[in-house]
Amino acid sequence: MRLTGGEALALRMTSLLLREHPRGGPRDVAGVVEWFGAMQAQDAASGLWSLGTRLPGWTVADVRAALERREALRTWPMRGTVHLVPPRDARWMLEVTGVRALSGAAARRTALGLTEADADRAADVLGAALAGGGRLTRAECLATLTAAGIDPAGQRGYHLLWYASQRGVTCIAPHVGTEQTFALLDEWAPEPRRLERDEALGLLALRYFRSHGPTTRQDFAGWTGLTATDARRGIAVAGDDLATVEVDGVPAVLDAALLDAPRTGRDDVLALPGFDEYLLGYKDRTLMLDPAHRQAVVPGGNGVFQSTIVRGGRVVGTWKRTIGRARVSVTVRQLTPFDDTVRGGVEAALARYADFLGLPLHHSW
Repeated sequence: MRLTGGEALALRMTSLLLREHPRGGPRDVAGVVEWFGAMQAQDAASGLWSLGTRLPGWTVADVRAALERREALRTWPMRGTVHLVPPRDARWMLEVTGVRALSGAAARRTALGLTEADADRAADVLGAALAGGGRLTRAECLATLTAAGIDPAGQRGYHLLWYASQRGVTCIAPHVGTEQTFALLDEWAPEPRRLERDEALGLLALRYFRSHGPTTRQDFAGWTGLTATDARRGIAVAGDDLATVEVDGVPAVLDAALLDAPRTGRDDVLALPGFDEYLLGYKDRTLMLDPAHRQAVVPGGNGVFQSTIVRGGRVVGTWKRTIGRARVSVTVRQLTPFDDTVRGGVEAALARYADFLGLPLHHSW
């Protein structure tokens, strides 16, 4: 099958659960996270809205309650970056994709004045402190390391917390107030799924292309951090559940069930968080983002993504929020001209975000 870029974008928005899916789509946090396999979540607030925007009618309190029920947890499964993952899949993901980040950590430890023995001891100290249902804030974890004679000053503390989770000792539990917390992975995911390597690669491929397709094998490898060989193997193992199409002449892969989905464009308007799979799930973002607007979305190319206004699947603006006790204030920056119709769509999209927070909205252009 041959698709135009516009048709591929329409299907991609459906895969991303940003439009109605022909299967109906998941109905809760556990279902959404399993659909994706992993969802970008290094910014906790962005992660909450990434879930909320795909669960119409849910509030931030609903999402937080689901995370407290352990429907998903946060850890560093791949690329050294925090994602939301299904708890029972966290361990095999760390073993298949997270191990690549661990293998490259030696140089970073040397730069920080740490040895592998230091990092292993820190993981053991944290594991002992959290045993029996414990839950410590980031500050408490660092204080625990200090008390054990391990210096967490500067970036050493972050590295040691990362290392303990990367090794599968700890995971990131939901915030308590504004504080990040940590718990034992074995206690938050007591019944891990065990997969052979080929089975794991196939499941990664199936979930990625189901939730991001149509897109390329290179995007899959970039998202997972897998080698090109492992990426090809995963697609092969997924077999007939995936299909290959051409998008403007370039081979791409998607969920075979999506072949019969509508491929017509829509003029819908969305207000998406900065760290969302919509952009971060791809190395090549040209279907969604005009290269001329890249600097506005990722200022300085430093990896910090601005929240985006999306119309018809394309980025047309950015937005910044300030959450107060009495209201949420949003400033919108237009990257393309907004007529009255688009402004109305933006206002409605931001109102959905304010409803998610349970706060009145104040916005400016």
